[in-house]
Amino acid sequence: MTRHETNLVSVGNIAIGGGSPVSLQSMTNTDTRNVSGTVKQIVQLVDAGCDLVRVSVPNLESVEAFAQIVKRAPCPLIADVHFDYRLAIGALQAGASKVRINPGNIGSWDRVKAIIRTAKEFGAAIRIGVNSGSLPKHILAKHGKPTAAALVEAGLEYLEGFLEEDFDQMVFSFKSSNVLTTIQAYRMAARQLTWPLHVGVTEAGTTWRGTIHSSVGIGALLAEGIGDTIRVSLTTDPVEEVKVGLEILRALGLRPPGISVTACPTCSRTPGNLIQMAEQFEKKVAGLAGQARVAIMGCAVNGPGEAREADLGLALGPGKGLIFVRGEILETVPMDQALERLYQELIRFLDLENELS
Repeated sequence: MTRHETNLVSVGNIAIGGGSPVSLQSMTNTDTRNVSGTVKQIVQLVDAGCDLVRVSVPNLESVEAFAQIVKRAPCPLIADVHFDYRLAIGALQAGASKVRINPGNIGSWDRVKAIIRTAKEFGAAIRIGVNSGSLPKHILAKHGKPTAAALVEAGLEYLEGFLEEDFDQMVFSFKSSNVLTTIQAYRMAARQLTWPLHVGVTEAGTTWRGTIHSSVGIGALLAEGIGDTIRVSLTTDPVEEVKVGLEILRALGLRPPGISVTACPTCSRTPGNLIQMAEQFEKKVAGLAGQARVAIMGCAVNGPGEAREADLGLALGPGKGLIFVRGEILETVPMDQALERLYQELIRFLDLENELS
């Protein structure tokens, strides 16, 4: 797919825009004042595949803790600040690689300019977050409600002010909890901006609902080449956000596929508990490095064909399973041994692939 061309912005050692790979973000949900707990969660997020982590800085105690967290974090950190410009300045002085602000709730423009000056001084970036819930009053009055056009108009207004301060290390976001509004806003922004776009659906919801809404919104935009960095917002453990984000990127060919496990939806022909088997296998291989397509199929209709197309496959039959490797039948095994044998062959496959590379 053709990517929307944007300027390059550096966030620590992570490049956003300028043709760089789409980066994946998440946000801690610990109390920032709990330094060890916050660092632990950041490490978990990075281990899951996160490139950048955002940490909320809601008070002066959090600024002090943030300075300690930066020193121990394994990735660049973004400070999330609202309302009090002094917290953004403090976070930048404490080592934030980027601050996320919504100029609409910071107060006077002089306060925004103070943040810009500090970001310039410390070589940090700023995400200009435009949200449907905090648009400037004059723009909201003009449009009547937080439409896509209203979101983009606010962003362009902020852009003009930032450029007047000779600052260009900006990333923009235009978020709404309404998926269609979000998609429309980013499409409009992509036609008018050359700065990187942070894509996400704000307040997407719980794991089930939020995964669907985020996958539709983020996936639709990335498929059109719009988006330089993404965050899936879920009301759950933020590690789940990273897992969903990675799968969105993998589905669109924007990240290596990793260990991809496919399975049929099951029907009355399916012997054994294929749903449970597929879920167990997916959890078992979650921490493995490397790339492989694995198919776990439940009957003779499509099972053997799908299993042959994958790097490794398991096609179930009455009380038994056929193990496929690179399209060839390796062996027939009892049902209760099928998953373990498939796992053993996967490990062998990954070791061989590693030797060849």
